[in-house]
Amino acid sequence: MKLIKLTQTLFAGLLLATNLLTGTMAHAQDTIKIGGNLELSGAAAAYGTPIAEALQLAVEQRNEAGGLLDGQQLELFITDNQSDLTEAASVATKLISQDVVGIIGPTATGVAKAAIPIISEEKMPTILGASTGDGLTLDENGNVLEYLFRVCFEDSFQGLAAGQYATETLEASSAIIITDQALDYSLGLADSFTERFEANGGSIIKTESYTSGDTDFSAILTSLLGQDFDILYIPGYYTETGLIIKQARELGITQPIIGGDGYHSKTLIELAGAENASDIYFTTHFYEGNDDPKTQQFIDDFSAKFGKQPDTFAALGYDAANLLLDAIEIAGSTDTEAITQAIGEIENFEGITGTFSFDDNHNPIKPALMLKLENGEIASAEEVSAE
Repeated sequence: MKLIKLTQTLFAGLLLATNLLTGTMAHAQDTIKIGGNLELSGAAAAYGTPIAEALQLAVEQRNEAGGLLDGQQLELFITDNQSDLTEAASVATKLISQDVVGIIGPTATGVAKAAIPIISEEKMPTILGASTGDGLTLDENGNVLEYLFRVCFEDSFQGLAAGQYATETLEASSAIIITDQALDYSLGLADSFTERFEANGGSIIKTESYTSGDTDFSAILTSLLGQDFDILYIPGYYTETGLIIKQARELGITQPIIGGDGYHSKTLIELAGAENASDIYFTTHFYEGNDDPKTQQFIDDFSAKFGKQPDTFAALGYDAANLLLDAIEIAGSTDTEAITQAIGEIENFEGITGTFSFDDNHNPIKPALMLKLENGEIASAEEVSAE
């Protein structure tokens, strides 16, 4: 944890220095201001930080290519919302006061919800990179939020896709589910997985739960010994699921384990141990082994700038950033209404996480990926659908 905190501190310092330098040079000419309301510290920093890095890369590349709108340079303002609801709303207000023409983030669904009233009231085009909560782009009456878009699919989509994959590809007919009772993300995936799994003839034998922050899962896992089931579905974040995988395998539970995009972190392998991370499947948005030239160029550029491989959150952040920048160019101005309209009208956007257009609720229309781990390494990747 100390190393993670140190890295976040160094990143924040570098980001501040970059902003100061960019600002000093940029004020000599007209600039287009872009905002990032992102989690650089706190519980969701592991997701917000790579999105912030990808946003820096995208802006830097556009500036080097000549900027937007006949040569205007981009000026980037990224502010840490500390993974805090109150701070996220405050950051949204602050960025709008700095005359940004669009915002990326927040990342976590709960944090994003806190900022939505601000961006809606101020009519600020906003793109969410990794906020997968169901219905997030709709108001309490089910109407689409005009200024809010996202480049990631909803939780229910990946839960349905996992249920479809479990019955069709893994030919499972019985499952045990272990959820994080304190995490809407986990509960939402479990509900949609159950819906599709049972609709396809499968049976949920048992459901167990834990709470975010738990580290000892022996009681839950021991209760599964002797149970007859085909798969374990454990939707959650890598911080807990990595430990669950480790403890399950050490107890002799060998059935396939399936999860969601919260697994997509090298830390999951570190916590589980590579020797335990086999027959593990998870839905996600991005595969580093994709041989598409555009994907490989992104990986090379990101690695060269930050000295590490990009993860799924970096890929989503890069797509969110470039979608916003493309919309500004299409709009032909920095008018926020025109930019909002341009985002919604973009079709077949060729992103790192897939080619997509938006549905009526401002969600991307694209398949999920199902990755399989063997000995801690990605052994296969295939597109999966909720149909």
